[in-house]
Amino acid sequence: MKIIAVDDEPLALRGLVQEIKKVLPECDVAGFTDSSEALTMLSKDSLAPDVAFLDIEMPGINGLYLAKRFKDIYPKTNIIFVTSYSQYAMDAHSLHASGYLMKPVLAEDIRKELDDLRNPVSAISSRVRIQTFGNFDIFVDDAPLAFYRAKAKEALAYIVSKNGGSVTVAELATVIWEARDYNRSLQNQMQTVISDMMSTLRKAGAGDIIIKKRNNISIDVTKVDCDYYRFLKGDSAAVNAYMGGFMSNYSWAEMITGYLSNK
Repeated sequence: MKIIAVDDEPLALRGLVQEIKKVLPECDVAGFTDSSEALTMLSKDSLAPDVAFLDIEMPGINGLYLAKRFKDIYPKTNIIFVTSYSQYAMDAHSLHASGYLMKPVLAEDIRKELDDLRNPVSAISSRVRIQTFGNFDIFVDDAPLAFYRAKAKEALAYIVSKNGGSVTVAELATVIWEARDYNRSLQNQMQTVISDMMSTLRKAGAGDIIIKKRNNISIDVTKVDCDYYRFLKGDSAAVNAYMGGFMSNYSWAEMITGYLSNK
């Protein structure tokens, strides 16, 4: 994902870039303290940002004018205003901005905005593609991943189905082993399954899509392109691609299939 950040205050810009990097460590962020320099860079095709974080009150070219120029050159760029002033909210709305953040901005604020962009970022920007319509599969650089254990792949599928929500190891065990008691033996089997899942992802250079915190596991939705996630955001291509099947290789996915079909 390509991101541009513009703020005439060097300390504020540095802090904003740092918070963006906390959310997207591998993203390409171009920072500018001079809005006219940022405007000049817009003429270069290599910049073509997916998201632009813009301060509003800046000397010379302010953020509102800069946003208009962004929209003229790159209509699909998501504009997120970052400001200390609330009175510009209506102006931001008239420019069809994707977001409006008040300073000081924290990583969690940025994550929420990136999860709900007006113009979803193209699948091209992600190395990891997840297919949920029909059978479940995951691809890294367009190559399908092969898991040593089928249940490792199923565990990942269930984590993906939660759309960024946390899953406990016990919940995973209940889903993929159904009626079995969650005893010490099953706990050990689950650790083996999770280890296999993580090993497969790491070998493909995609281990960072999984977030592990104590006994909880989730997927970082900002690091994958997934037809299901794009469907939920109303992406027309994803909606048209849905033909009535969701993770058809897993019986527990039938409830989500019904939900998508109703949508």
